[in-house]
Amino acid sequence: MKRLPYLIFLFSYFTISFCSGQSEIKKNPVTGDLKSEFPAELVKFIPYKGNPVFSGSGKVTWDEKIRERGYILRENGIFHMWYTGYREGPDTEMHLGYATSKNGLEWIKYDKNPIYDSGWVEDMCVIKSGNTYYMFAEGKNDIAHLLTSTDRINWKEKGPLDIRYTNGTPITKGPYGTPSAWYENGLWYLFYERDDLGIWLATSTDLSVWTNKQDDPVIKMGPETYDQFAVAVDQVIKYNGKYYAYYHASEFKDWHEWNSCVAVSDDLISWKKYPGNPIMKENKSSPVMVYDGEKYRLYTMHPEVCIHFPEN
Repeated sequence: MKRLPYLIFLFSYFTISFCSGQSEIKKNPVTGDLKSEFPAELVKFIPYKGNPVFSGSGKVTWDEKIRERGYILRENGIFHMWYTGYREGPDTEMHLGYATSKNGLEWIKYDKNPIYDSGWVEDMCVIKSGNTYYMFAEGKNDIAHLLTSTDRINWKEKGPLDIRYTNGTPITKGPYGTPSAWYENGLWYLFYERDDLGIWLATSTDLSVWTNKQDDPVIKMGPETYDQFAVAVDQVIKYNGKYYAYYHASEFKDWHEWNSCVAVSDDLISWKKYPGNPIMKENKSSPVMVYDGEKYRLYTMHPEVCIHFPEN
């Protein structure tokens, strides 16, 4: 969620955000309408009056501020959040923090944070497959990389993601960030951006080599104003047989403000943007949907963590 020439100047505008809500709800929990492309419970939200529910320390600590997309998973009734902390300055580094909550509103930071400080970790997405957690994250210079864990806390670096064009040659050098993954039927899907100027899709069977499904973006900027200057996917969920991509976007050339949007697809390649986008404005961005056992909640993570509940 940054353009490299602006990195130092835009630190105050950015925050954190997990990328793939894996659960598919077989029945619409609010309206029962299985035919709507954009059911209200996925696009209409009311901010929680107690927002923000999580933020940086505001003190001279490694996580004085938080940044861009963090990620939240709910397992066995507990909410687990990974976030990026940093201290603003010319030598800023981004490290990984961890917090938990029983209700998704009140969070307790892990007492041994940061849980990973051996390298630059931000803008992460976490998927659990089997007994392993896979974290797709940005590293320094917006290079996407993979980390794995079996306990949510101890992470092992697996290196940069190897992404290829459809002809098998490596993609051109430069940033490729905001990695967001989806796993289904033995195939991994990776959504990534290049300078936030479009969203590409690559797939892999082994997490080692990723091949573009097409060499053009599957989600482009515009033509509407709200996403005319930047787009990046934060999360994909599956609901009533359709895929929903929640993404952040900007209508400003200098990216001084971001919003949250959603698009729908039947095949993860062809996407239709919600006509009511953006679903959140005024820097309520880096959206992540979390199913709480009854309904989806929308968390936004820019520049602090806020929660939004369905209208109905």
